[in-house]
Amino acid sequence: MKWVTREKVHVDRVACPWLIKNFVDKDAQFVFVPRNTDPATIKDGTPFDMKGVELGHHGDECSFDAIMKKYNLGKDPALRKIQEIVRLADTDRENENPLSFSLEILATGYGLITKNDHETLEKEFYLYDALYAYFQKQENPK
Repeated sequence: MKWVTREKVHVDRVACPWLIKNFVDKDAQFVFVPRNTDPATIKDGTPFDMKGVELGHHGDECSFDAIMKKYNLGKDPALRKIQEIVRLADTDRENENPLSFSLEILATGYGLITKNDHETLEKEFYLYDALYAYFQKQENPK
């Protein structure tokens, strides 16, 4: 399935594809459109992290929150920890959590060293894989 979001990915627009690819749609394809694209014009794919869409920001919550809710992923404690980090980083509250602050810095850095959005996803997915593995290990220290 195609998933469509705005170009020039940053925190939420990297975290969401990671979440989608790993927990919703392993065959997901991501399409990046100009920032001013009207999501109502998207006929081929599911829009996310765009103004006015179901899988977007709502109140104090970010798109990662919307995907977690829609696909009932909240039972996973490791994902819930990542969810909080992403939410704070993406809603300008990164100073409330040192990991959120670090995520904002790393997301900015990846944007500076990659040549396009697909490369950013490819490289930054490792960061989310590492966070997930760490939090899973905390939950199951065996």
